Amino acid sequence: MIKPESRHQFGSKLRAVRERRGITLKRVAGKAGVSESLVSQIERNKVSPSVDTLLSIADVLGIDYEYLFSDYRKNGKVEIIRAEERSVTRDGLVTTSRLSLREELPGEYTVEVFMLEVAPGGQTGDLEYGHAGREFGIVLDGVAELLYGDDSYDISKGDTVSFASRIPHILKNRGHSTLKAVWIVSPPRQASHT
Repeated sequence: MIKPESRHQFGSKLRAVRERRGITLKRVAGKAGVSESLVSQIERNKVSPSVDTLLSIADVLGIDYEYLFSDYRKNGKVEIIRAEERSVTRDGLVTTSRLSLREELPGEYTVEVFMLEVAPGGQTGDLEYGHAGREFGIVLDGVAELLYGDDSYDISKGDTVSFASRIPHILKNRGHSTLKAVWIVSPPRQASHT
């Protein structure tokens, strides 16, 4: 049975470096502690080597790991949420539109991004408790007050704010029109507000 070619094409890089340096398959295999046949199959992208084997061969050839994985890093995933597909929740005077997806892989640098629309007199957040992480916000329109622990900050259109989320905090609309802001939370929270 013929196995499908490896999804990640490390082999051509390994072979190019090996040939450029004039090193034989036999020598690479001997120093890496694997068979000559396996090295040949890896170079032709016929098998996916274990990480240990791949790194051993790279070490024998003096290949920088960044170079070896550079193609993989160029092939990331782009998530698009169309305007009409956004998840929108309304809680009293606050409307929250999710601008990011939650389905990111564990261990990734994850953020949660929202468009907040707070009607006059409305607020979001909690002065009883905070949560792990950091928040960053930019006010697109309106006037707000950020209550952060025992302190208060006035922010308005064009202003940005960043803070540790562990301190209890509330964002209040202090103006006569709808407050609009983009809010970023990292790591993502289960709740959909600041």
